[in-house]
Amino acid sequence: MFENLQERFGRALDNLRGRGRLTEDNIKDSLREVRMALLEADVALPVVRAFVDRVREKAMGEEVARSLTPGQVLIKIVSDELVTLMGAANESLNLAAQPPAVVLMAGLQGSGKTTSVAKLARWLQEKQKKKVMVVSCDVYRPAAIDQLQTLAGEVEAEFFPSQGDQDPVHIARAALDAARKHFKDVLIVDTAGRLHVDQAMMDEIQRVHAAIKPVETLFVVDAMTGQDAANTAKAFDDALPLTGVILTKADGDARGGAALSIRHLTGKPIKFLGVGEKTAALEPFHPERIASRILGMGDVLSLVEEVQGKIDRDKAEQLVKKIQKGKDFDLADFRDQLLQMSKMGGMAGLLDKLPGMGQVPEHLKQQVNDKEMKRLVAMIDSMTPQERAFPALIRGGRKRRIASGSGTQIQDLNRLLKQFTVMQKTMKKMKGGGVTRMLRSLSGRLPGMGMPGRMPF
Repeated sequence: MFENLQERFGRALDNLRGRGRLTEDNIKDSLREVRMALLEADVALPVVRAFVDRVREKAMGEEVARSLTPGQVLIKIVSDELVTLMGAANESLNLAAQPPAVVLMAGLQGSGKTTSVAKLARWLQEKQKKKVMVVSCDVYRPAAIDQLQTLAGEVEAEFFPSQGDQDPVHIARAALDAARKHFKDVLIVDTAGRLHVDQAMMDEIQRVHAAIKPVETLFVVDAMTGQDAANTAKAFDDALPLTGVILTKADGDARGGAALSIRHLTGKPIKFLGVGEKTAALEPFHPERIASRILGMGDVLSLVEEVQGKIDRDKAEQLVKKIQKGKDFDLADFRDQLLQMSKMGGMAGLLDKLPGMGQVPEHLKQQVNDKEMKRLVAMIDSMTPQERAFPALIRGGRKRRIASGSGTQIQDLNRLLKQFTVMQKTMKKMKGGGVTRMLRSLSGRLPGMGMPGRMPF
């Protein structure tokens, strides 16, 4: 997400880094670039005008003129204004109500509403330790109820059954009654979507809202619709007292116009980002972290949270103990590392959060992709346990069998073995007290590393 904005903002602000002083002319040139970047990102025109005017006003102020590093101060102003534009801080769900707290989901058809219900249920259970029930009031879309039932089973949330011939208001009331009887903390209600905003749809969802009085009414919208997402959110807000927005398919939106427009046009905060198809792919929306990503400074905090939440600590500790005892890192261990990386949203998700990735050429990013990781795992899966433990056995006929079994070429297998050998040599340096020595050597070479022997986080 935000790839185009990153590139354009990078070009605009690079001209100002290291400048001894700022003039009206060079500020004007940079802000013209910033304006074009926002318009190309499909940010709504009123939002662009307000943003550029605020940055210009602050850039021409005394704080910048007196600064020893005016270019850096201007970049800070742009960052602060981006945060202001999207909301000062993450606004969490307000579930302070007599249980069950009701969350009503609204949105157009195809926006990812039903999937977002399951994602939110999983997030509430895992992060907030809530007992969640979900119900579908979508009696129009074929298989909508079955879809939610399947997803509820996947995330282990209780599903309240409903049928296509029932009235949505009756379904919602019955689900609320059942959630009370089963002592649930949260009830998430999925509602019907339409292909466009129409009066019948609004009338129905207003009746459901009045019947169950939700503490949160979330508008689910597809990020790839750009500034149209903000306009649709405004139409829903006129009909319903929205409390926030879930922006879906953010991983497929390289522009980011919706994220930058919604708060300004509707006054409603974005509370979550949907960043993939899996039920774990939901992130709380942190404006300051998004601003950091747009300006090419990465999002290390989100990366650390992801690592802490998704890495299998037991497996990681077992690997460390194994290596410290002097045992070799083998292909089975290598496979585990690849799968752990996939759990964290794959390489694309990781790279997006690393500082400075905006300057990495696109062709290099393309080489590190999730499809390649799946091919590596497939090749290791085609090996025998003995071959994984002793890679030196893999020659001639064994190579042909492994390549054939994984649908790859012998050249692919040779590349895998070469990559593995490099990683194995690195792991050998960690035997005994080698971990500290290795970190010391890295601390002198990698940006962001702190004191010798300590990790940057």
